[in-house]
Amino acid sequence: MRVLVTGAGGFVGPHLLQHLHSTQATQTLFGTAYNPHAQRLPFVTYHTVDLLDYDATLSLLRDTQPDLIYHLAGQSSPSKALKALWQTHEINVRIQLNIFEACLELGIKPRILSISSGEIYCGGATDPDSMPVDETAELQPSNPYALSKATQDLMGLQYFLSYKLPVVRVRPFNHTGPGQQESFVAPDFALQIARIEAGTQDPVMRVGNLEAERDFTDVRDVVRAYALLAEKGEAGQAYNVASNRAFSVQFLLDTLLRFTDAKIRVEIDPAKFRPVDVPIVQGDNSRLRELTGWQPSIEFEQTLRDLLDDCRARVQPTTRSK
Repeated sequence: MRVLVTGAGGFVGPHLLQHLHSTQATQTLFGTAYNPHAQRLPFVTYHTVDLLDYDATLSLLRDTQPDLIYHLAGQSSPSKALKALWQTHEINVRIQLNIFEACLELGIKPRILSISSGEIYCGGATDPDSMPVDETAELQPSNPYALSKATQDLMGLQYFLSYKLPVVRVRPFNHTGPGQQESFVAPDFALQIARIEAGTQDPVMRVGNLEAERDFTDVRDVVRAYALLAEKGEAGQAYNVASNRAFSVQFLLDTLLRFTDAKIRVEIDPAKFRPVDVPIVQGDNSRLRELTGWQPSIEFEQTLRDLLDDCRARVQPTTRSK
C-alpha cells in the first residue's frame, strides 16, 4: 500500500509515520513538508511542496499514486488563527480542496482521513451536563480556527456524498506530547519551566485561564486511532478521538510543577486569554471505541513528564552555547 501523509514535518506527522513504520512495514510511505528544514525520517520519501498550489498538489498525487492519504497539513493553532484570520481559512480549506480536486482530476479514489478538530463543537460546550459531546452534536465553532476546521469537516462529507470520494472525517480533541510547538498550552508551560531551570528565563511563569477544562490525549495514542480509522472507519462518517476525560489547565500546570525542583512564581497574563473560552470540552469516544477497540494507553501525567523532558532537550543546546 502507498501511503501519503501531508504535513509530515509537523507535530503529529512524525509520530504517525513512526507508528506506521513500526506496525505496518509493508507500506510505502510518502510525506509532504513545506519547510525544507523539517524533520526527515529515513524510511519516508519526502516531497517539499506548497499544497496551496493546485498544480503542485496535482503533480504530487500523480507521482505518489497514494492508496491512502492522512491529511494532517494545515494551520493548527487556535491562538495563531486569531491573528491570521484569512490565512487560517485559506490554508485549512484550500489545501484540502486542492487534494480532493486533484484526486478527481486524476481519476483516483484513495481513502482519505480528513483531520478536523473537537473545537468545532465548542460554542455549545457551555453546560457540563452536556458533556461528553458525541458526533451527533451540533457544530458550533466559536473561533476562526474552529470555523476553518468545521468547513474542512463538512467538505469531506460533501465530496463523499457528491463524488463517492472515500473520506473518513476525524475529530481529534486536545492532544499533546513530545515535539509540540509552543503556541499550545502544555508545551508553553513546559518550555517556560525548562527555560527557568536552564537560567534563560526569570523564575516567573505567565499563564492564561487556568479554570478551563479540556479533553487531553497523548499524541502517540492519537496516531494509533488514526491508523485504526484508516483501516476500519466508514467513509463519510465522523469519529471523535478523545480520552473521555476533562482535565483543568490548573491540573496540567500543577502536574508539570511537580516534576521540577525550581522555585517558580505563577502570574496570570491577560494576553494569554482567548476572546471566547468555553469552560469545559470533553469528547465522547464511544463510536471509535466500539468500532476499533481503541482506548488511550498513556496516562496524562506520563504525557506531561515526557513533554517536559522533550522541552528540556530543546532548551539545553541554547544554554550550553552561551
